[in-house]
Amino acid sequence: MLASYGDGNLVDLSIIIVSWNVRELLDKCLASLQQTRRAIRPGLCEEFSLEIIVVDSASEDGSVELVRERHSTVVLLPQQENVGFTRGNNIGLARARGAFLLLLNPDTEVSPDALAIMLDYMNRRPRVGILGPHTLNSDGSHQSTRRRFPTLLTGIFESTWLSAWAPASVEQNYRMLDTGNDEIVEADWVQGSALMLRREVYEDIGGLDEGFAMYSEELDYCRRAKSAAWQVAYHGGAHITHHGGKSSEQAGALKQIHFQSSKLRYFRKHHGYGRYLILRAILLLQFSWQLCLESAKGALGHKRDLRAQRVRTYWQVLRNGLRVEP
Repeated sequence: MLASYGDGNLVDLSIIIVSWNVRELLDKCLASLQQTRRAIRPGLCEEFSLEIIVVDSASEDGSVELVRERHSTVVLLPQQENVGFTRGNNIGLARARGAFLLLLNPDTEVSPDALAIMLDYMNRRPRVGILGPHTLNSDGSHQSTRRRFPTLLTGIFESTWLSAWAPASVEQNYRMLDTGNDEIVEADWVQGSALMLRREVYEDIGGLDEGFAMYSEELDYCRRAKSAAWQVAYHGGAHITHHGGKSSEQAGALKQIHFQSSKLRYFRKHHGYGRYLILRAILLLQFSWQLCLESAKGALGHKRDLRAQRVRTYWQVLRNGLRVEP
């Protein structure tokens, strides 16, 4: 065991997976976690107890039946509605018994020794409250998941029409391109597809902010942890594969609304109302320009179906207004 606990109900690690209509990917994810039980290297977390919690967000693809039939040791928490990623994780966190907690996307596969490596690292560094692994794409290439906190310039350029004109220094600083993919480095925040935290962090700062329906919730959480004097780190030697965005792909135009609104919520919460207003105005101007541009291209007969789809997306974003509740 990693440690001795007075409460016999505690386990070393709780893994929390929020799933929505990704049955086959969830099956692969859970199968990969079973491999971790049999692949601990000698001298590296030789034994640790593990519980897996799946919060199913009212899937309609047989995910619940799959877990019950093929993964009977999993703690299944089926919901009657789509509770979303953030609330779903909070439901899982409230149920978890782990000294360490891992928020894991269902579209991931975990390398056999990744969890042991991460647990070993965190046990030897008690001030590291949050740890992210080296994440790979489906083809084995590196997926960027370590970050510094965004600036206003980052907010203007990230995932917008202007991204191609972003100064190289903005991208390099934000994505920590001055550090190596295989290194172990301190970061400001790490991506939420696989995020390990200490129970003490959860007890210290609480759960995820459910005002972030989708996106930026891990950015906000890491910022809150660092404000409470916890360190955040990235471990280049612990590998997971993230197949990427399979739940959010089902959200259509809502994906853009959630992404940009969550970005704005973060800036309003941590940088003040003034910067929020500036960023919101710039983002809405960008979407207005894109709407006009795509409408003109469609009118000229260039890929009309594609242009019509984009016009509908941008129009929905503009109708939403990207307003953020306090």
